[in-house]
Amino acid sequence: MKQVFEFIINSRKAFIQLIDGLTIEQLNNIPNGYNNNIIWNFGHIVVSTQLLCYVRTGILPDASAFKFVESYKKDTRPTYTVTAEEVAELKTIALDSIKKIEDDYANGVFSNINPFATSTFYIEMKSIEEVLITTVGHDNLHFGYASALKKQVG
Repeated sequence: MKQVFEFIINSRKAFIQLIDGLTIEQLNNIPNGYNNNIIWNFGHIVVSTQLLCYVRTGILPDASAFKFVESYKKDTRPTYTVTAEEVAELKTIALDSIKKIEDDYANGVFSNINPFATSTFYIEMKSIEEVLITTVGHDNLHFGYASALKKQVG
């Protein structure tokens, strides 16, 4: 699993690098024909991984501990202009949250999870390992969306 965690971290670092090359206006821009923006895609992966690992598995009863859930969870869209401060906070959480999940994994926190089916892939997740591997695909799907959006915003 160490390689999976390293891959998630490296993928997120690449996403952060994409973000770092853009202005706050570009990050918030929703091009014609799209329903979200680059920063929403980034915030969405940050929130989704926490929800999948902690809430959907039954480890935590709800998502109230996660500051940005209401802004970036599945089926949301950008409703406000994200500030540079929020971008910085999301970048920190993107990496720190994976390190926390890795620590919790090493400490056996996820040894007994409630299986669940994702609404995106419709596959039942029976172990945290399956959840984390799905996270890799989900993160990279949204990195791809953000890369396409980057071409649209200049």
